[in-house]
Amino acid sequence: MPSVTHDDAPPLADLMPWSVAPPRLGRGWPAAPDAASLKARWDALVKAAGPDREALFQPTRARTLHTAVGRLPGQAGGTERLLRASGPCPEPVRVLHAPFDEQWLLPDHRLIDAARPELWRVADAHQVFAVETAAAPGSPGPLLLATSALPLLRPGRVRPLYRRPGGAEPNLAPGLLDHLGERLGGRPEPLDVLAWIVAAVRPGPVVPLTADAGAWARGVAVGRRMLWLMRRDGERPKLPGGRRPYVRAPLPSRPLTLAYDRDEEVLFLDEGRVSPVPPGAWDFEVAGVRVLEHWFAVRTAPAEPGTLAAIRPATWPQAWTSELLELVTVLALLAELRPRQEELTAPDPITAAELRAAGVLPAPDAARRPASVLDGREEGPEGQLVLL
Repeated sequence: MPSVTHDDAPPLADLMPWSVAPPRLGRGWPAAPDAASLKARWDALVKAAGPDREALFQPTRARTLHTAVGRLPGQAGGTERLLRASGPCPEPVRVLHAPFDEQWLLPDHRLIDAARPELWRVADAHQVFAVETAAAPGSPGPLLLATSALPLLRPGRVRPLYRRPGGAEPNLAPGLLDHLGERLGGRPEPLDVLAWIVAAVRPGPVVPLTADAGAWARGVAVGRRMLWLMRRDGERPKLPGGRRPYVRAPLPSRPLTLAYDRDEEVLFLDEGRVSPVPPGAWDFEVAGVRVLEHWFAVRTAPAEPGTLAAIRPATWPQAWTSELLELVTVLALLAELRPRQEELTAPDPITAAELRAAGVLPAPDAARRPASVLDGREEGPEGQLVLL
């Protein structure tokens, strides 16, 4: 691990000063592993009336059928009270529902207890969200996750890389890029800084920094690889040596159990078989939870009959099999990167004291608040215009 003490390393909260609590749904049914189920749930909700609609909705103190809220930034959901809603289903969007588990969400402000509109305003193709995990000290799992999708993970803070849409205004302490540029002999890009952070972060979380250009380049290379795998952008990742997980025995229509044979590197979904599944993929944990087991449980755990959450695929979709095979590959490749992470060092450290002396820290209060985003008109409750 980086050879900088915790006392010397600057806190992540100082390097990326603006953070937001993750959205809180308040009810599980507006999110699902498949988009078709969400559309069916919405149809069932708007077809119900009176007490039936209220029971299906599952009201909370923050949201009832009478709650008046504005439209989520950048989305097309309705703004009339749900008591009278009858319009078409909002188009589901991709979200990171749990570590390495991308699902779908109905992006309707009326359905979400705490949607965090400030996150939606900056969510676009340029954005990268860094998400703190609940990993305990000494846990083998990552302390930070990165995603291009809006993250719903709790309880960690969400730190967008950019404060404005279009990749504008990095969410980095003002002056940090210039100071790094002076010490490294070249000003890094914001994504390079995030790559270093993801690779070098330590419990706290704190981030050892280095002025050694060679060490910096090695750390950024590891972090860039981690970012690519976690965001799953571009071409599908592949295991080295031509290895690739395949379905070796057909999966049942409704698998109920998940098991692993370490010697044979086989993942069993009932009598269905997927291999090769490297041990690193099966053992991969975040905050003490095995990722593959949690991913499978979300898709197979029984739902309460009569609820909207009970509207789900009758059989295991082929798309889930494809997602599982890719997930196995991603986890295996991330596990292979851990030795390179552990070998990272931070010679010629850039300490928190140095950043304070240079005026980079502490970050001004304005850097810890969301930027004013005035590029788009936002619709308020019952179609009113919101003034930002």
